Amino acid sequence: MQSFPWLTTIGLVPLVGSAIVFALPGGLRHLARQIALVFSLVTLGLVIAMATQFDVSAAGTQQFTELYRWIPQFGVSYALGINGIGLTMVALSAVLVPICVLASWNIVETGDPAADDRRRVSFFALVLVLETMMVGVFAARDVFLFYVFFEAMLIPVYFLIGSFSGPNARYAAVKFMLYSLAGGLLMLVAVIGVYLQGPGGADGFLVDKLTGLDYSSAGIERWLFAGFFIAFAVKAPMWPVHTWLPDAAAQAPAGVSVLLVGVLDKVGTFGMITLVLPLFPQASRWAVPLVIVLSVISIVYGALLAIGQSDMMRLIAFTSVSHFGFITLGIFAMTSSAQAGATLYMVNHGFSTAAMFLIAGMMVLRRGSQRIGDFGGMQRATPLLAGTFLVAGMAGLALPGLSTFISEILVIVGTFSRYQAAAIIASVALVLSALYILLMYQRMMTGPVREPTRVLPDMNLREAWVVAPLIAVIVFLGFYPKPVLDVLNPAVATTMTQVGVEDPAPLTPLAADEGTNQ
Repeated sequence: MQSFPWLTTIGLVPLVGSAIVFALPGGLRHLARQIALVFSLVTLGLVIAMATQFDVSAAGTQQFTELYRWIPQFGVSYALGINGIGLTMVALSAVLVPICVLASWNIVETGDPAADDRRRVSFFALVLVLETMMVGVFAARDVFLFYVFFEAMLIPVYFLIGSFSGPNARYAAVKFMLYSLAGGLLMLVAVIGVYLQGPGGADGFLVDKLTGLDYSSAGIERWLFAGFFIAFAVKAPMWPVHTWLPDAAAQAPAGVSVLLVGVLDKVGTFGMITLVLPLFPQASRWAVPLVIVLSVISIVYGALLAIGQSDMMRLIAFTSVSHFGFITLGIFAMTSSAQAGATLYMVNHGFSTAAMFLIAGMMVLRRGSQRIGDFGGMQRATPLLAGTFLVAGMAGLALPGLSTFISEILVIVGTFSRYQAAAIIASVALVLSALYILLMYQRMMTGPVREPTRVLPDMNLREAWVVAPLIAVIVFLGFYPKPVLDVLNPAVATTMTQVGVEDPAPLTPLAADEGTNQ
């Protein structure tokens, strides 16, 4: 069924659901969350059906392709397709959206039924619009179309951050928008530039036509690389353009933070490995030392700042700055092991961070505070919340047997074969991750039960349905990551070929002796 327009259908379903939610008359607005959940589950079902048709043996090529001329006068096409990396990102989005809808079930309850219904309609309709944009950006195979989805997703995110949470939510939303628009403007200039370097024509923005170009000078390729890379670094987020993330994560509702960090930020690293490397291979190789340094700084800096946080949501956000440092390190280490680890990390980080944000959000709703110091003894008062938070935290520090461990090991081992110093620093930084997770858990969950936390209710059935799938995936992929790696590895091999790099030869004792003698 490769001829069926899977990707268009998957993108349209949540958009239709959003329109229905927006159009609900006053007497039916209380059904907004149920309708959003149904449409998000239908989307997930379609993604599962599409995945069963995916040819794993050809995961390095684009499948489920669709191509229609959109604005032929400007070379713009409606072109969709996914390889193994795109499939995993679309699947990640489809899994997390219904979980976030269920987690946000009571998010806008203020005591005024009419006002709650209006806000509920806006919230869940925007979440469904965002899902359409996420599917589009991961499936777009026309550079201009990718840019359209890349920028359009800012609109629902802006309102989701700024309209439904903390006292500084508007500031965080504006900061997020300004950073993203600045990066997007640079990307737009680079999109036009790479088109002018290509063959042009009615479909001149197609990624396939812009891959492998012979640029007129190395300088032009490097400037175009910079335009794309900076936009993706802001989205990722990498140091030093990361500062919007802690503010946004601290002010946004937990479900929005999950989509923001678990999926949207992956657009940055997804763009690096699927667009930046194939479109600008020589410039990518030229920029490797700089990106490696920035990645290592992100790893260490994010971990150090996480240790010093008193707000649990900001702490989790800073851990993601550190984790994204591992992902970009793996992408630009230019080895198949490191890139496979980085792409797997994108998936695993999505689930582990989702679990941490959602469980933290449940505790914040109960306690009415995000300050770590306002909790204490939670494992006695709410053992289910404490236990699941511990598992999610252990995944965050890459405990063996949980999903992120495999990702980090692949990144570190793959990086070590080319850049030993960077791999060693990244390995030492793992100690910092143990500190920020265990110290937070100790302060919040252990010790005597504080009086305000003594009466807090434990996880209810709806919340258990939210958290259980995430914990199950974290444990399953920790022991058996092969199904995902089988899908990712061929796509990574294709990228390595497009960039023109090969894995370094293993350094055997004999080879080392010969090198010393020479």
